Amino acid sequence: MSARLHTPSVPSVPGAPDRPKRRRGRVLSAVAALAVLGGGLAVSGSLAYGSPGDSGHRDAVGRGAEDLVREDGFPAALAAVEDRDGRVRDYTAGTGDLETGAAVPVNGQVRAGSNTKSLTAAVVLQLVGEGKVKLDEPIETYLPGLVRGDGIDGSRITVRNLLQHTSGLPDYVQSLGMDPFEIRDTYYNPRDVLDLALSQGAAFEPGAKWQYSNTNYVLAGLLVEKVTGRPFGEEITNRIIEPLGLTDTYWPSTGERGLRGEHPKGYAAAAPGAPLKDITRLDPSQAWAAGQLVTTPRDLNRFFSALLDGEVLGAAELKEMTTTVPVTEGAPAPGTGYGLGLFSTPLSCGTELYGHGGSIHGYETYGGATKDGRAATVATTALSSSVAADPEDIVAAHQHVYDLVDTAVCQ
Repeated sequence: MSARLHTPSVPSVPGAPDRPKRRRGRVLSAVAALAVLGGGLAVSGSLAYGSPGDSGHRDAVGRGAEDLVREDGFPAALAAVEDRDGRVRDYTAGTGDLETGAAVPVNGQVRAGSNTKSLTAAVVLQLVGEGKVKLDEPIETYLPGLVRGDGIDGSRITVRNLLQHTSGLPDYVQSLGMDPFEIRDTYYNPRDVLDLALSQGAAFEPGAKWQYSNTNYVLAGLLVEKVTGRPFGEEITNRIIEPLGLTDTYWPSTGERGLRGEHPKGYAAAAPGAPLKDITRLDPSQAWAAGQLVTTPRDLNRFFSALLDGEVLGAAELKEMTTTVPVTEGAPAPGTGYGLGLFSTPLSCGTELYGHGGSIHGYETYGGATKDGRAATVATTALSSSVAADPEDIVAAHQHVYDLVDTAVCQ
């Protein structure tokens, strides 16, 4: 079994390592934030990778995608890699539909999961640049009386705390339940999930430490709606998606459960060790401004590259977004930091990757861009927690997604 490389009008890249390292390690809390424990089965396929003249570089990325399918058990993997000159290489491996055996569509649409947070933060920071929001103003100023609970006081939690994950607000995700198939068709109003979080009480004092919480970004979405007077999906579309020409990216309409464009099917397991089942059709409102977006690997690369190039934010706001605090749990590499909706992760080649990651039932992604113009995104069609039952195997599978991004950018 092997991966297929798709390279329209792209010359060979000289030199190459043998294959990406397959190491175990800890994983990004953010990437797994919408994941629940599950199990799955390995899938095999028969695709050919590379083409005459392909270099070892491409083979390394292709074999890495193949390994995600063959060794980790993801039904499919797809990736987009962009070099400093803007040349793009697309990769696919595995099977796009376990029932029919259909091929994985090149640059197919996937659910972005928590990558959405980077776009949400960018919208908030645009409002900061317009003088409509202040980063160090309490959320109480904008959403009076809303953020209340045991030990929770919105007058002590700033907008920066929310975007930086230093608010002390608990995460609502675990309150949704463990079986994804039980909630796949449930519509959640943003206030519904916020109530789930606030009923838990504070996790810690605002600013005391970093701890990932999807609740922060639900509040960020509500902030945008209050300040602009418009639906959040409209703001993210008008401010980010359309100006950047992200033609394969969209904000699902209320109640929309399918994917509009060409896509590989997404899979999940009801419990550890259970068979994988199709969960492509899903109401993503459970994630809303924290993870509802639909996109493609190429579009994610385009967004993160444009962000670093100054196409999305003013210089002052971009500096705020890329100024990080240490990630104290779940980091994929020593030195990982979190800014405002953005991870900064050291890569093996000595540069920093600015990006995010996302997990929502059926799809897992990770990627980002570097300041010198490189970008890579890898997506799989199941969560790590759906293709493995043993906790160590879940962590390892998750790390392998990150490792492949490192390989794609660095080698």
